[in-house]
Amino acid sequence: MAAPGEHTHHIKIRSTQMEMQSAGNANREEDYDSKLRAAEEDIERIQLQRESLARQKRELEELTERKRAFLSQQAELVEKLTSSLTLIDRGLYEINQEADDLQQCRVCFAAHLEKIQKFNPENWGRDVAPEKLEKALMAIDIASDEYDQAATHFQGTRSGSIFGGSSKRSRSASRSGTSSEFLVNLRNGFAFNLPILVLGTVAVFIYFTK
Repeated sequence: MAAPGEHTHHIKIRSTQMEMQSAGNANREEDYDSKLRAAEEDIERIQLQRESLARQKRELEELTERKRAFLSQQAELVEKLTSSLTLIDRGLYEINQEADDLQQCRVCFAAHLEKIQKFNPENWGRDVAPEKLEKALMAIDIASDEYDQAATHFQGTRSGSIFGGSSKRSRSASRSGTSSEFLVNLRNGFAFNLPILVLGTVAVFIYFTK
């Protein structure tokens, strides 16, 4: 039969072992819980990163789409504006050219009108009437011809309605070469100024020879 002291010692050792085992189990559970929480935190962090990446991807796709739409609209608008500016510049050039031609046409017509209105056959003497009548008819012929050429030049333009067509004395068909040359000179601003220069020269010559 065992002594009482020995029995007590075995109980204490077993109790200590059980406490150590319990403590070890508690530590393992705590370590497991810690690892589980860490794993859950990692999963949550990864999920948040995935959501963030997905959001960034959507934002990038939306930005790319907006850029693509902008570039398309930009290219379309640039083409429209460039084309419009070209047409506007062309229209302004034509308008300015037509305005210059009209201004020179007015100077020419005013000179012809002033000269023609001075003709008065009733005051011509019989001895000078044939010569003056020949000069007057020549002046009428030149004025009428230049009127017809101007009407042809402005035909189809904004100012075409001013002339209302060629006069009955038109000889444009038989003088097509002269008409073409006149239109070229008109573009250069020379043809309509030439009669005034000639008239001025003649007037000065007559003034100094009297």
